[in-house]
Amino acid sequence: MKGKLQQFLCLVLLINTLFGIHRLKAQQAKVITGGIKGVIVDASTQSPIPYATIVVKSKQDQITLTGGISNDKGKFEIEAISSGDIVVLIQFIGYKTIRREISLKNTIEDMGILSLSEEAQALASVDIIAERSTIEQRIDRKVINVGKDLTTAGASAADIMSNIPSVDVDQDGNVSLRGNTNVQVFIDGKPTNISSDQLLQQIPSTSIKKIELITNPSAKYTPEGMSGIINVVLRKEVTTGFNGSVNTGFIVWDHIQFNGSTDLNYKTGDINIYGSYGTNLRKRRVIGNIRRPLDASNEDWYSNRDGNSQLFKIGLDYTIGKKSKLSLYTNQNIFENDILADNQVSFTGATAFINQHYTSLRENTNASYNIDFKQEFNKGQTLEFEADYNRYKGSDIADFSVGNEQGSNIYLEDVSDTRDNTVLNLDYVYPISKKTTLEIGAEARLQEIDNTFMTTNLHNEDATYSYSRDIYSLYTTFGQNLGKWSYQLGARFENYEATGDFKESNKEPQLFEDVIFSIYPSAFIKYTPNIETQNNSYQLSYSRRVDRPGLNQITPIRVWSSARVTNVGNPSLNPQFTNSIEANYTRRLPKGSITTGIFYRSISDEITRFAFQDPELPAQILFSYNNYKDNTAYGFEISGSYKPFSWWNGNVSFDVYAQTQKGVTEGEEIAVDNVLYNMRMTHSFKVNKKFSLQLFGMYRGANDNLQYETKALYFVNAGARYSFANRSGTVSLNMNDVFNTQQFSFNAYRPITQIGTFNWNSRTVYLGLSYRFGKKHTGLKRKKRDANEKKGGDFL
Repeated sequence: MKGKLQQFLCLVLLINTLFGIHRLKAQQAKVITGGIKGVIVDASTQSPIPYATIVVKSKQDQITLTGGISNDKGKFEIEAISSGDIVVLIQFIGYKTIRREISLKNTIEDMGILSLSEEAQALASVDIIAERSTIEQRIDRKVINVGKDLTTAGASAADIMSNIPSVDVDQDGNVSLRGNTNVQVFIDGKPTNISSDQLLQQIPSTSIKKIELITNPSAKYTPEGMSGIINVVLRKEVTTGFNGSVNTGFIVWDHIQFNGSTDLNYKTGDINIYGSYGTNLRKRRVIGNIRRPLDASNEDWYSNRDGNSQLFKIGLDYTIGKKSKLSLYTNQNIFENDILADNQVSFTGATAFINQHYTSLRENTNASYNIDFKQEFNKGQTLEFEADYNRYKGSDIADFSVGNEQGSNIYLEDVSDTRDNTVLNLDYVYPISKKTTLEIGAEARLQEIDNTFMTTNLHNEDATYSYSRDIYSLYTTFGQNLGKWSYQLGARFENYEATGDFKESNKEPQLFEDVIFSIYPSAFIKYTPNIETQNNSYQLSYSRRVDRPGLNQITPIRVWSSARVTNVGNPSLNPQFTNSIEANYTRRLPKGSITTGIFYRSISDEITRFAFQDPELPAQILFSYNNYKDNTAYGFEISGSYKPFSWWNGNVSFDVYAQTQKGVTEGEEIAVDNVLYNMRMTHSFKVNKKFSLQLFGMYRGANDNLQYETKALYFVNAGARYSFANRSGTVSLNMNDVFNTQQFSFNAYRPITQIGTFNWNSRTVYLGLSYRFGKKHTGLKRKKRDANEKKGGDFL
């Protein structure tokens, strides 16, 4: 550990040295004459608007001289403009254009704060009441503003994900992006040590501000996750004085569920203190049936899960002078889940049977502590240090009762899990010129995991599993804006070391080690034919990524799933590497917009889940993971919005993903060509200024893999919203799965032929109330570059 820390300190020293050199050069540089600068903000919220377009024209003949875009803080500065009378246009989609006339001299003209007002008839608007669009297409990500969409309201984050383009949630709560489950889920840009299926059920939907989809991250982001990153941004009030918001909602149908959150803050002078509390009381019922023609068996399945989640967030922002900011915050999550499950297996024409009753109490706490310090220097240079520590402690105490015609067996299982994750990051940004930027960073990620399994089941043994992973990284990106063309090149250098120690009663310990040094390059290029109108834009990107096996995939401890299904990890898994190429095109239309994209992935040593008959219990199916052959995947996406009338706005998205899955099951080498189709459609109707309606529909096509194929799934949601108190308050009424069509159906062929159908309480009615007060202010925004890992999941 001492040697590793010395390596990290050397990286930090290197950045400090480079920073000193660049600062000296900046002090020696001459002042560039003839230019403009300013800050672009939203007129109503005063929050910065990133990637707004600045066009500079000559006043006399209206010829475009130059242009640029604002950075992620809304700031811009354009140099080398000939002196004289000029016209400056500030533009951003959905906002009114600002026009300023300036008599430019041999100086940098400070235009100050430029406030853009949203157009009442915004083309990309969903609620059509002068609100920003629900879905925003930015340079490196797609942003979904959750609070603006009627049908995204629900009990938890898992209810929201199914309504988002390119994202899907299966019957177990596992998330996939672009048809692949190898996706990283962040909370406020940070890892949480919780698998995505558990995490999304624990977060109240009312605590979520927006969701960001980053499908091809640059080198400054951690390279984990073949499909990219889903970042869930929680609400944070940063308003002057004492302000806040209250959100609450009920779900009623066969069960009553509740979620709610309160956000408060106090800002005075240079200090802002904020806090929030959210709770989610969730019930999930699953009823299913599985038939096996080979042994003429019929399995009936019932499970009920009562979840209780509480989420706390407390933070402090302190502005030191004009160029220094310090931010502290902590997220605390407490979760409890009571599970009751029954399996009954009968055999046609026989007296044999299997009955299994299962109860479980799952509890966990997840705590994150974060400190961030950012220092700005002359010429836009910034130096930022961030430290994040996350600790997860979980337990699962299960009580089993298994009976058949020969008798019954009662046993207990107790699983405890502790995970510690530390991230240290130092980042330096140096604007070489107003159109060229260099960024250098060093990062250390340290993870420790301890897992203990105790059981009274005679077929299993007590076991412990300890896992340690250290990753040290150095990354750099270089970007340049050349008018119509802009590009960014980057590379990330990582040294990865991991050890695992598995000990099982009455057996020799097993030790697993892995040391890998890798380079992850990235490249982005964008072309905008007309800088002034921004009607067309083309983007092409490349990145190399990795999927390192997650805890559920490598822990060699058997975990129960059903009366005839067990899951077990594979400690010998190797990471899989992916080269990803993506191209996107965006077109603005008179009454809407359209975005298309294609991607191609080349995958080596693909990690795939597979099933086989348990050698110890032949009637049981064992699910595990293995590395298979190299593979490829590709897909196409198209989405658009169109507003035929002032009272009607529509959004449609369609995507198709194709992948050939290869592997070995039961000693047989097989390949399956899988093509998955998804379609989503949203229609919003404005009844009057205060009342609006929305209709949402989704279709997900059939899905094939190595073991089974799933049938198509579709559903329709409907919603209504009423605003009051000058739009500070809203009442929402939504009905999900109006026609009760959501169900998971599959046909399995390997290793045993099975036919199954599962239904859950998907048809619900949601009643929500939200009230906000105060005007918004801006706080410190953090980098989003933290690690996660590929996750496994239960079969049911």
